[in-house]
Amino acid sequence: MAKILLVTSVRWASAARLAGAFAQSGCAVDALFPEGHALAKSRYPEKRFAYRPLQPLKALERAIAGSRPDLVIPCDDRAAAQLRRLKGESDVLASRSGFVTAAREAGVAAPETVSIPDEATFDFALRLIGLPAVLKADGSWGGDGVAIVRTVDEAKAAWRRLSARPSFPRRLLRAIRRRDQHHLAAATPSLCLQRFIPGRPATTSFACWQGEVVAANHFDVLVTNGASGPASVVRRIDDVAMQEAAMRLARRFNLSGLYGLDYVRDERGQPHLIEINPRATQTSHLSFGPGHDLCAALAERLGAVDPGRHAVTGDAVALFPQERTRDRNSPWLRAAHHDVPWDDPRVLDACLGAP
Repeated sequence: MAKILLVTSVRWASAARLAGAFAQSGCAVDALFPEGHALAKSRYPEKRFAYRPLQPLKALERAIAGSRPDLVIPCDDRAAAQLRRLKGESDVLASRSGFVTAAREAGVAAPETVSIPDEATFDFALRLIGLPAVLKADGSWGGDGVAIVRTVDEAKAAWRRLSARPSFPRRLLRAIRRRDQHHLAAATPSLCLQRFIPGRPATTSFACWQGEVVAANHFDVLVTNGASGPASVVRRIDDVAMQEAAMRLARRFNLSGLYGLDYVRDERGQPHLIEINPRATQTSHLSFGPGHDLCAALAERLGAVDPGRHAVTGDAVALFPQERTRDRNSPWLRAAHHDVPWDDPRVLDACLGAP
């Protein structure tokens, strides 16, 4: 039986949803996760490994040795970076400026993005990109480490805030508040400046095998948690440009596994790629049938016998628990498919018990 190892360093419930999706696609599933994760409650993982924030690579090595998986799936950016470091692979996918430059070279529509290693380069980048612009820190996610700046004063204030390494008391406070010891060793981030594209967010989740896209879902984002936060309601769409971009990037980087792409759709409807999520995203577990079931497509490439997964009916999806957390009275909880993990009751209870 094909074996999947899920790896996560954060407590996002999406990793638990992936365990169910791969298991229902005919795979055995193991998982490496931190204390307090919903994966500890899930009925699907066969082997569970403890993630150690202060010794992450050793924890990852032990999990791989103990699981002997056919494929390792990172479920957050930090876990993806740790896996690349362990395998000695290039970290270009973690560099927002490096990735966007490569995407533009591959013929994908994307706004100009410039790395800014120091303040002198920042002044040059401001003149080159112009205002408004988007200042971003590598290694951030969920809207953290991103600032839309419209004036020079705003830009310089955001530069000082994002480029400074937090003091130890602040790092300690973050570690306690977020129950995440990684903040104790937070380093000075790498920053980039990206040309601002006005429009609406869109996103892709796709599965690749040896540089080939084997399944993909494209979405317009209908609701987000905050101005630049993650999506909580999405609508699946067909988009030729987004499909072509996924195919070009899969070939360019010879990708295997699960990935996500974030876009801004301009007033003409044209999607502009703004960054890659080099790991499974919060929509990766969703199935919309053949060609649109990422986990089943990867399972098939690994030789698993797919027993057939239930596909989402309709195109609009209210992600759980994201939309319920954002607004318990949201009309989307009734108007869209509410993606509740009824198949994994203890994960459902863990999500409902979360703040």
